[in-house]
Amino acid sequence: MDTGRLTVPGAELYYEVRGSGPVLLTILGGGSDAGMAGPLAEALPGRHTVVTYDRRGFTRSPLAGPPSEQRVEEHAGDALRLLDALGAEQADVFATHSGALIALDLLARHPGRVRRLVAHEPPAFELLPDAARWRALVEETVEICERAGLGPAARRLGEETGVMPPAGPTPGLPAWLRDMLTRMTANLETSFRYEQRSFCRYVPAVPPSAPLVLACGVETQGLMRACTQAVAGRLGVGVVELPGDYVGYLRLPAEFGTALHALLSRREG
Repeated sequence: MDTGRLTVPGAELYYEVRGSGPVLLTILGGGSDAGMAGPLAEALPGRHTVVTYDRRGFTRSPLAGPPSEQRVEEHAGDALRLLDALGAEQADVFATHSGALIALDLLARHPGRVRRLVAHEPPAFELLPDAARWRALVEETVEICERAGLGPAARRLGEETGVMPPAGPTPGLPAWLRDMLTRMTANLETSFRYEQRSFCRYVPAVPPSAPLVLACGVETQGLMRACTQAVAGRLGVGVVELPGDYVGYLRLPAEFGTALHALLSRREG
């Protein structure tokens, strides 16, 4: 594995490169960082050159100044600059959750740079019939986070979405898992306080002929499936199922990687 750093407007990005073959950029969501895409990257040796990175403000990608409200478009610009820095004129992209919103914006603004995008469970709350309710919930959880901390805010959001936050690190866990959960906790607080408001209002819009696959975990139900179906309806595409649930790429990396490779290899449509 090779690592690198890239200075972008307002931040410095940390990234990792593994494998060989066509470039596959991964963009994760929530509190995830490059390490959480590592198992998936390791499942694709010889099939893809997998690029993983910590999004701005997360883990090893510090901001250049005080944190402020972030926008999907700003993160899409980071992804584009990373492709430029790696000399990738075109790349496949796998993106999940809020990362999928970022990737959809990248595809909309720079369609020639994306060979194929697999967008996994994009949380496009604004496309739901009760979008106003979800906007209000996000405002409530941001306020709770600022007043009472991440734990109560994440539990409140989880009660409504069905996606509960991961348990915090405890002494009995393996060191690597404690480290991952510690990083996720810090990143989730950044996401809650500086991404949630703007990201929940983002409305995907890509050309009808865009090389896009919308995907949902076969075990995923409730809100995230509803969001994926809402995006599919707006963009006029179908939804395919990938192994596992909303974090199938982490829990079932080998099975998920095989299915993802098959989607990326299917160039028609």
